[in-house]
Amino acid sequence: MGEQHVDPALGATVLHVRVRPGTQAETYQGLLDLLATDITPVVQALPPAAVLADVAGALRFHGRTPAEIASLVRLRARVWLDADVHIGAAPNWALAATASTRPGPAGIRVVADHAAAIADFLWPLPVEDLHGIGRQQATTLRRYGIDTVGALAGLPEVTAQRILGGQLGRLLRDRSWGLDFRTVTPTALPRSTSERRHFDIDELNPEVVRTAILDAAYVVACRLRERGQAATGLELQLRFAGESHLTRSRRLTIPSAHTEDLRDAGFELFARLGLQRARIRGVSVRATELVDADRVAEQITFDRRTENGRRAESAVDKANRRFGAGTVRPARLAGPRRAA
Repeated sequence: MGEQHVDPALGATVLHVRVRPGTQAETYQGLLDLLATDITPVVQALPPAAVLADVAGALRFHGRTPAEIASLVRLRARVWLDADVHIGAAPNWALAATASTRPGPAGIRVVADHAAAIADFLWPLPVEDLHGIGRQQATTLRRYGIDTVGALAGLPEVTAQRILGGQLGRLLRDRSWGLDFRTVTPTALPRSTSERRHFDIDELNPEVVRTAILDAAYVVACRLRERGQAATGLELQLRFAGESHLTRSRRLTIPSAHTEDLRDAGFELFARLGLQRARIRGVSVRATELVDADRVAEQITFDRRTENGRRAESAVDKANRRFGAGTVRPARLAGPRRAA
């Protein structure tokens, strides 16, 4: 009997699905649901801009190749979610992520599980396009005349380690050969989410800092409500001139995704610090220990102001889903921003 030929493209079973910047959290969640429900249970969220899916166990079930499954995902994302996604299909995570940044006319790039196909795709790329490489590492490599991924692949491992550092040099050289030993790990949405605001100058005015905390808390709260999650705790981090940091956290009385609750917790943490003339360069608000909102009993309140605020919050969410995130914001955030 002759040797059976296996199409190397059938080994391109890891899909890296990339969404457009600014995609609504509701659409991102819809993409996760589409992949996990209709394609494969092996789906890993990489919010806010990408999702990984391993379709190795789904090829026979669907009776399709990885490229055909990728086309199916693109079609359903467009029709069901009005989302234009780009997909890289390759034997592993890093290769698929690189491929999704360079899709063909159909929005898909397949890199077959074959050494020649991997080299043909990777090695001509600028070195900074290698997945996992940062600007600093790319600058360092270019200083040594290493301008392409192929040039990095041509280095002896010890040389790459000498230039980039031991572990990182070995890792990036492996990536240049198309090697990545990470597996796709099924995950739900992350259990924390954060938002940062940076000041262009050292900020001394506590009211400006409080407004930045409100801005970040508002974005986090909107994100949680879109994802159907609630925060159990809140963390506030301040970054000072000189790059020092100070972090404080507290648990919420009950899990919440309401802007008012996250804002009040952030304001309380800031007030407790009792800072005097501190030169602040940035703030970060992180919602922690996230839980599914469906598991949280809504607390009954007889405070008319609170009830009115929550009804308004629902209307704001609907307006922002219809007209775009940030269309409707708290009045205190109107006008030019002093933090970005």
